[in-house]
This record gives sequence, structure tokens and C-alpha cells, in this order.
Amino acid sequence: MEDRKQWARKNVPFIIIELIALALSIGVLYVVTLTTRTVKKVDIDQSNIVINSSASDEPDNPGNGRTAGNETLSTGTGVRNIALFGVDSRDGNLSKRTRSDTMIIASVDQDAHEIRLVSIYRDTYLNLGNDTYSKANAAYAKGGPEQAINMLNMNLDLDITDYVTVGFEGLSEAVDALGGVEIDIAVDEISHLNNYQRSMYVNEDGTGELNEDIIEVYEDGIQTLNGLQATAYCRIRYTAGNDYKRAERQRTVITKLLERASSSSVSKLSKAAMAILPHVETSLPADEIMKLLASASEYTVVASDGLPFEAYRYPAKLGVDGWCIVPVTLEANARALHELLYPGVEYTPTERVYEISSYISDHCAPYMQ
Repeated sequence: MEDRKQWARKNVPFIIIELIALALSIGVLYVVTLTTRTVKKVDIDQSNIVINSSASDEPDNPGNGRTAGNETLSTGTGVRNIALFGVDSRDGNLSKRTRSDTMIIASVDQDAHEIRLVSIYRDTYLNLGNDTYSKANAAYAKGGPEQAINMLNMNLDLDITDYVTVGFEGLSEAVDALGGVEIDIAVDEISHLNNYQRSMYVNEDGTGELNEDIIEVYEDGIQTLNGLQATAYCRIRYTAGNDYKRAERQRTVITKLLERASSSSVSKLSKAAMAILPHVETSLPADEIMKLLASASEYTVVASDGLPFEAYRYPAKLGVDGWCIVPVTLEANARALHELLYPGVEYTPTERVYEISSYISDHCAPYMQ
């Protein structure tokens, strides 16, 4: 009898640990299987991705090199830049023919476990990735995520090869699944937040019905927003700061979501993943998505900004393109971006960036008097 007790004391804890490990493994396998079935996986033809010539000739420079960012998600080292697109899609279409209201470069430093978020303002006047020039959000509408990625790489000497696109409903589902996000609401945001909740599913042509089944916000200050409220908050653009402030709100919600994820259980993260993935289109394989989710608690957002940067932008009405944000100059913005994404790494713009910068300056000069 005593031998049995000794055996139990020595072995039962290990058996329990093994059972827990087995259960977790089964759980992870189950989530990966569901993820594979659920996510809208799109394979990008990498031969069509534009990376400025000298940006692929310097593999030892993580600020310029494609090698530094092309395989790091699987190895877990280096800096990986991923394009995040948020689209105003009410019919589930996440590809072409819809302008990207949100364009964010998510720079993931897998060594330091740091994330840097940089919005590209949708009205920024840029080369659209095909040597035509207009507002940045037109690239996604014309050529989908592939052209939008090329726009980012071509104008800013980046090496992005993957993307994630989320519709409004996906963001709302993710926030609800994680229990909401804490946001500091300003007085002038309250009425717009409630109005956007009501009009979330009204189309641009005016079709659709207002939704009165909402939870209104009545007070300013820090409060927990549900999914619909948080999504409406991301859409506000009619306060001081206009689109600059709207992009900041979007980055704030993403940051708060990451903070929620970092303190959530595996089961809650799995629930959030299953809620959002039906509303996501991505080039990332399911196993890489799960790796990102599994390590979410280890990462911290250390920088958040918008491009063109405040010191290097100028609003101007550019003929048929209307009001745009002019990067003054694009070269200066590219330098500032690389300094933010790769602190301490020397960066020299490629000839392509100099050419685009010169064209934008020459074309916009008459409108900036």
C-alpha cells in the first residue's frame, strides 16, 4: 500500500502535466484545423511583388533587405513588415473594387518582441504601384492587396510580401470576443460615435437602413467599448484632426486589442480567432497566424504614427484628385519611416524613391502656393 502511495506521489504530477500538454496540443491542432478551413487564404504571386532594386541587394541591412523580412515569421527572428488593410465592405468583398479606409504597416520585431504601427493616410498623394499617381487608397480599389503592397514597397523602400485585410464586421467580432476595449472618449467624439453606430450598414449610395439597436455612449472619459462602438470609433473623421486623428484612433484600437490579447486565456484567444477569421482575407498561412496568436502576450506596441509625418506633409487641392496630403518630400518621409521601423540602422533611399519624390514635388508645386 505504501509503495502505491509513493508511486502516486512521484508519478501522478507528471501524468497530469502530460495530460494537460496533450489537451493543449489537441486544442491547438483543433484551432489550426478550424483556422485552415475558415480563413480566406489568398496566394500572392511573389514574382509580381515590387521591391526596389537596391533594396534586395543589401541582405545585411534590415532596413533595406528583402532577405531580412521574407522568412522571419517561421524562424522567429528579425523584423517582419506586414500590410494591414481595413476596408469598408458591407457585402463580404475584401478584394478589389473597394477602397481601403485603413492602411497600416505593422512592423514586427521578433527579436525584441516589439511592434511598430504606421498608418498611411488614405488621401496621401503617391505612386499607386503602377506609375500612375493619385490618393493612396485607390491602389487597393484598382488592384487589390497586391497593388497596394507594391505601392507601399515602391514609395517607401519596404519589403512587404504579406497582408491581412479585415472588413468592419471582423473588427467588431474580434473586439466582442475579447471582451471589449478601453478607450478614452473625448466630448466631441460622442455624437459621431453614436451616429456611426447607426449608419454602419448604410451604403455610400444611401441604400440600407439605419440601425437603432445600439448602445449609445453618453459620457466622455475612459470606458469599455463593445465591438460596434469600437468600429464606429475607428470611423470618426469629423473632429479636429480629421483623417489624421481617425488613423490615430484606428491604431489605438489595434493597440488596445493587442493589450487585451496579451492578458487573455488560450480559449478566449481561440474564440476571438474563430470570430474574426471568417471576415479576414490574408496571404499568411494558418500555422503562421496561430504562431502570431500564441505569442501575442509577448509583444508590446512601442511606436505609433502616421505617414506622411507631421513635419513632412502639406494638404493641397490637386486638380481632379481633389484634396490630398502631399508628402513634402517623399524622400524625407521614407527616411523618417526607416528611422522609426529600424532604430539605429543607416538607410539611404533608392533611386526609385528619389524619382517618385521628385515627380510628386514637381507635380504638386503649382498647387501649394
